[in-house]
Amino acid sequence: MKKTKNLPYLIVLALFILVCSCKQKKESEWVPIFNGKDLDGWSPKFTGEKYGVNYLNTFRVKEGKLIVSYDGYDNFDENFGHLFYQEKLSRYRLRLEYRFVGDTVPGTPSWAFKNSGIKYHTPHPSELPLDQILLNAVEAQILGGDGKTERFTGNVCTAGTHIVMNDSLITQHCTNSSYPAISDSSWVKMEIEVQGSQKVIHKINGEVVMEYSQPQYDDTDEFAKELMEKGHPRIISEGYIALQAEGHPIEFRNIELMRLDK
Repeated sequence: MKKTKNLPYLIVLALFILVCSCKQKKESEWVPIFNGKDLDGWSPKFTGEKYGVNYLNTFRVKEGKLIVSYDGYDNFDENFGHLFYQEKLSRYRLRLEYRFVGDTVPGTPSWAFKNSGIKYHTPHPSELPLDQILLNAVEAQILGGDGKTERFTGNVCTAGTHIVMNDSLITQHCTNSSYPAISDSSWVKMEIEVQGSQKVIHKINGEVVMEYSQPQYDDTDEFAKELMEKGHPRIISEGYIALQAEGHPIEFRNIELMRLDK
């Protein structure tokens, strides 16, 4: 049998291809980032509270669901909360299911009725002012219906930020999708695809409802200016994910992440 001098090279090449193939497969798979048992990997930040304090046990886990509960509150008192995932991300897809349950806690602003959202590309929560109410980031907004008025879900809202849509800079706070908000307590599937700063897509129940690009800081916003002075770029291409708590009980489940190739 004739031996080949290239055999060691071919073996190394085959191993390299195998490793790269496995790595690519791993990066393109859906991975659960909520274990259904506890808040491992997630940390809260509430208005007026230090990062890590779960005010009145608002965020909790029950029967495999991540829930926002207000049964310990007498009044909302502007205790806006966000639950942050631990990993800084740039290019990814995030999907989850949500449903609104119960009633708003007394003192909740009227606009917060069945109102929640996914904030993305946020600063690290340790950078936030203690008393900050609105988190400076772009939001994939989650709304529920009331069975009476016209409402939509999968909208985009901005706080201290702007976006570009159809080649125009959008400076208004919220832009609605065309997907009707669900009035009952059925589970709704939501997904966002974030391609750094190049493109962001919102999906509801598998349907594309919103597309835009270039999330960026608003240089007229005090905290946004402070972040840019600290070295944060105006165009935002990475950051953290946060789920909102704005006064209405909501439940999340099947929270999964797909990391995309750079």
